[in-house]
Amino acid sequence: MKLIILITSKIQGGMEVALAWQEIGAPGVTIIPSHGLHSLTEQVKRTSIELPPNVVSSMSATLAYITGQVEHTNYTILSVVPDDMVDKLIEAAKGELGDLMSPRTGVCFIVDIAQAIGVRDPRGDQE
Repeated sequence: MKLIILITSKIQGGMEVALAWQEIGAPGVTIIPSHGLHSLTEQVKRTSIELPPNVVSSMSATLAYITGQVEHTNYTILSVVPDDMVDKLIEAAKGELGDLMSPRTGVCFIVDIAQAIGVRDPRGDQE
């Protein structure tokens, strides 16, 4: 089994990728609205956000508060899938987002999973 993770700033494209992964047969697709730190700090510079006095105590508290006040700029999409499904999911992501090597398209990486508990096998096999 593999964990495939895609992070993209193309919000609509990210949703299309998630739907495509589901259509291909990924047993579960999780979509997490997220912020890249660079994008977040740039967004803060362009916007005036009033900080409550108790929030300015630390940089992490400030950033945590701000993430709730500004629009998310990325989607992080992930799924645990059988090894033989990974290439299909990558191709689907490329089909929706374009060449992942192009700037501001997305980042995709695959992680080996030694054991997964509670993950449905899309082929119906028992693991």
